[in-house]
Amino acid sequence: MSAVERRLAEKGITLPPANAPVANYVPYVLTGSLLFVSGQVPAREGKMQVTGRLGDGVSLEQGYQAAQLCGLNLIAQAKAALAGDLDRVRRVVKLGGFVACTPEFTDHPKVINGASDLMVEAFAEAGRHARFAVGAPSLPLGAAVEIDALFEIG
Repeated sequence: MSAVERRLAEKGITLPPANAPVANYVPYVLTGSLLFVSGQVPAREGKMQVTGRLGDGVSLEQGYQAAQLCGLNLIAQAKAALAGDLDRVRRVVKLGGFVACTPEFTDHPKVINGASDLMVEAFAEAGRHARFAVGAPSLPLGAAVEIDALFEIG
């Protein structure tokens, strides 16, 4: 078990299996010392857990939890890309966060904090990252949140 998985287990969190892509793309690309992970939605075992839009029926807390699940799915994809060895992750470089929301919703950063907080919990200081958090009128499969990631690998 990697140090990342131990830290998560101490918080009662287990990694889900990596989700299969839902269209014509690969879930990750490893090139040189960089691992790019495709956008992950808040799905568990192939079922979307949080759908809808923030500001229209989806609460800030539900959005945060959706982002946290996206973060878990990002880490699961990284584990798959690295043949199970998350200790190879040297740094979470960047997260890109999309929030399905109404035009009036402005708390995108608070939603994406669900994934950002998880990265710091999982990777400690190496989990601190650059990021963006923006709103969108809709996301694939009705997801409330979608997040992609860039990791530095050793």
